Amino acid sequence: MARVSQEHLEARRRQILDGAARVFARDGFHGASMQDVLRESGLSAGAVYRYFPSKEAMITALATEVLGAVRAAFEPIAAAERPNLPDDIVHALDRIWSTLPYAPALLPHVWTETLRNEELSTVLQQGLGALLDLWEGLVAGYQRNGWMRDDIPPRDVARTLLACAQGFMLQRIIFGEADVTVLANGLRGLMTLRQPESVEG
Repeated sequence: MARVSQEHLEARRRQILDGAARVFARDGFHGASMQDVLRESGLSAGAVYRYFPSKEAMITALATEVLGAVRAAFEPIAAAERPNLPDDIVHALDRIWSTLPYAPALLPHVWTETLRNEELSTVLQQGLGALLDLWEGLVAGYQRNGWMRDDIPPRDVARTLLACAQGFMLQRIIFGEADVTVLANGLRGLMTLRQPESVEG
């Protein structure tokens, strides 16, 4: 019997995940059944279960790929010799949006599923933790260059940037296309905020 090539195995796995992502993005994880995934992927139950024993396994695989794509988009920015400012960094969201391996509508389903799926929660925490590590390094660079006050923990700033990125992606899903320049302008405005001098009576 001829051996199945690695390329064939990967193509079949991709076919399954692509079909599952379309179903999950449309119906949600718990609104979709394995039968829905089978129909969407065009494969038999035996073929699908060979790769993924459950919907949960598919969900974890999808989340892992998305997190990998997000991190890959920011790694060149973090590695740059001269750190980019936050309002420039967020423009990478456009690249992420256009290169996500699956429909962006899948993202909120992944986030909410972490509340009931411990394995997925661990995957998400590790993936986002790696992204926070990149951004924490950027913030530390700002402080070394004297661009940012050094009494604020870099991790706190990184968490705030992550919140902005996640919130903006959610807004795009809810409201439709939104220019990332809106977020960049908002961050730029916040970066110019100055505390008013007290006026003595």
